[in-house]
Amino acid sequence: MKARITRLREDIELPEYKTEEAAAFDIAVCEGATIAPGESAFLPTGLIIQAPEGHMLVLAPRSSTFKKKGLRLGNTVGIIDRDFCGPDDELLIYLWNPGTNPVIVEAGERIVQGIFLPIARIDWDEGQPVGKTRGGWGSTGGYKN
Repeated sequence: MKARITRLREDIELPEYKTEEAAAFDIAVCEGATIAPGESAFLPTGLIIQAPEGHMLVLAPRSSTFKKKGLRLGNTVGIIDRDFCGPDDELLIYLWNPGTNPVIVEAGERIVQGIFLPIARIDWDEGQPVGKTRGGWGSTGGYKN
């Protein structure tokens, strides 16, 4: 399977799978920043990526992003539609610092991981609910509102 990728600068590293069995590829930011406590910032990747036909690109934090940096993705996960691939559709990583100290992110630092997932489009079948009410918010574990 192939995906179209555009580097906005020649020095931008292409995303890569770091091990033979890696499920996702790492993506680095191309500009560094200092993110103050309680603040957020959009950091550029220098990349425009078009998912393969029938797929979307999902961006998630690397497991080390919070552990090493104390940063979270401001939107927790990024869903990139296949048609978000125009000349100004650079992937930006939205980072939030929930901590009490400033956090420095260096240019070239791998912050997120990407994975292509197939999309299933559906037609709605409107009607009455089916089955019995089973509750929610942890109801199978005994949690009650």
